Amino acid sequence: MTTTVTEQAAARKDSPGAADGPRRRPGRIRRIGLPYLLLLPALILELLVHLVPMVIGIVMSFKELTQFYIRDWGTAPWAGLDNYAMSVDFNAPVGEALLHSFLVTVAFTLLSVGLCWLIGTAAAISMQDTFRGRGLLRALFLVPYALPVYAAVITWVFMFQHDNGLVNHVLHDQLHLTDKPSFWLIGDNSFYALLTVSVWKGWPFAFLIVMAGLQNIPRELYEAAALDGAGVWQQIRRITLPSLSAVNQVLVLVLFLWTFNDFNTPYVLFGKAAPEAADLVSVHIYQASFVTWNFGAGSAMSVLLLLFLLLVTGVYLAVTSRGRRPADA
Repeated sequence: MTTTVTEQAAARKDSPGAADGPRRRPGRIRRIGLPYLLLLPALILELLVHLVPMVIGIVMSFKELTQFYIRDWGTAPWAGLDNYAMSVDFNAPVGEALLHSFLVTVAFTLLSVGLCWLIGTAAAISMQDTFRGRGLLRALFLVPYALPVYAAVITWVFMFQHDNGLVNHVLHDQLHLTDKPSFWLIGDNSFYALLTVSVWKGWPFAFLIVMAGLQNIPRELYEAAALDGAGVWQQIRRITLPSLSAVNQVLVLVLFLWTFNDFNTPYVLFGKAAPEAADLVSVHIYQASFVTWNFGAGSAMSVLLLLFLLLVTGVYLAVTSRGRRPADA
């Protein structure tokens, strides 16, 4: 009896299935850990490119970091919350200028995002029906988005020139809509010039996203609505816009974050010193940091901007997700 049991145990030990049992766990661990291993280089790069500078900027915001300590910023005196208090003191010159820049940025962002969404959505809806030349028009609509930002904005700089710019030539010389050529890159008109360039550069992205979202709407819905007597505007209101709600929620948030943080467009359009009417927060922080050489105050303004964007994003996501919950239920 004992010999039989021993032989059966030895047979099970020598069987291929018994040999594979202990080897399955390392193989399974390798399969589970492989995706994380493949993501590791991207995570390390993200850490080096974004998170590390962000942490350094937060530390700098608590220091009196000026041009005297730029060679060794770690030796700068500790300022505590003085930089933040100076930035939010709206009765002082620094806080008052920051508040003005913030209000200009809010107005600019709301107008730019609204116009980008409106033009992009209208263009995407108009491109849904099949007609000759539709592919060419779609490609042309994406040209402003595909162009490098510096090349596109520099072209607008030449067009906005006072004496020989195309804008004044069309508005004043040909259409006679103005009494005299306007200054577009200085004064109050700089806000409208910046808004024009931002909308021209941003609406193709809205067009691309909305056009992709329209592909998921069944054509049978429009055919049924047409048979019921619904017109074009009723179809857009009752079918298109509700079906694009999820796409528009993401699109508006992305456009808001991009526009509010936009630095390249105003910097290339106006240079280091933006006009007061087009003094966006991004350029204002740059001037506070690299023109006045007060990196501590500039870092504090950047942290305040980050906190504001996080707050707006959190409130926006909470409101939009609450609005979707009854529909999903």
